[in-house]
Amino acid sequence: MDILEILRQDYRNFPKSQTFSAYAEDVYFRDPMTEFRGRDRYERMIGFIQTWFLDPQLDLHQIQQTGADIRTDWTLSWTTPLPWKPRIAITGWSEMTVNEQGLITSHIDYWHCSRLDVLRQHFSVRQRSS
Repeated sequence: MDILEILRQDYRNFPKSQTFSAYAEDVYFRDPMTEFRGRDRYERMIGFIQTWFLDPQLDLHQIQQTGADIRTDWTLSWTTPLPWKPRIAITGWSEMTVNEQGLITSHIDYWHCSRLDVLRQHFSVRQRSS
């Protein structure tokens, strides 16, 4: 299975049944909240999402590869386990790099919103239509 098909499958299954073997042992990861190196840390981050977020979903809108570079455009959504159970959504994109063995060596996420915008979603009042 090629890397693009693996990624499509991982997005569909997120956060369960992820193909961690597609990532290099020393993969570099960065998003607006965290930065680290190591596949084990990446696995723990996905495990955190699976454990603490309710109904997480990662919708893949587009995927493209140019040489060693892959870009995915996506929407990540989940329900935060607060008493009022807000549904949160972040749109963004990922830029990944694969090595000669076809393993992902770098995975950098970008958001179309700020961290403050995400925080605000937790406290916004959604009006009901009458």
